[in-house]
Amino acid sequence: MNKIVKRSDKLAFFGVTDTEGAVTYYRMKGFNEIATKKGPIEYSRQYVDQEFEQSDVVGYSPSISYSFDQFEDDAVHMDLAGIAEKELVGDKAVRSIIMVDLSRMAEDESCPAVKRDFAVICDSEGNSMDAYTYSGNLKVKGEKVFGKATSADDWMTCTFTAE
Repeated sequence: MNKIVKRSDKLAFFGVTDTEGAVTYYRMKGFNEIATKKGPIEYSRQYVDQEFEQSDVVGYSPSISYSFDQFEDDAVHMDLAGIAEKELVGDKAVRSIIMVDLSRMAEDESCPAVKRDFAVICDSEGNSMDAYTYSGNLKVKGEKVFGKATSADDWMTCTFTAE
């Protein structure tokens, strides 16, 4: 019987830079939403000898919508909240994200992973009476880099190696 891949098998890790410039990729925990939209770019045309329109995909403009209840002492939440509160722009609001597929773990416990840079586009904050919330979109800022991810702390952080 085929095994169903669960949402929990696909983990997202967010790159946070410390004061010395080192980047650590932390698991994106406590998010209400992390949804990827492929954003296909289409070329459509209709020829005079046909009664239908043809479309081809000529590119993609992916984005990831996010929403979270802010947790204290969570590095990812603190970084995203800081971008929103300081209204950072340009390169100051670009972060790397690694998507890891745990459903395809190898014998050496590495997993296929894709790393990509995204611009953090903050949308709103404080929309709930139960918790302080943030939401926005992460819009593609670079090419996909394929590789493998490993973890020494049960996937709370990960290390990425490009292929």
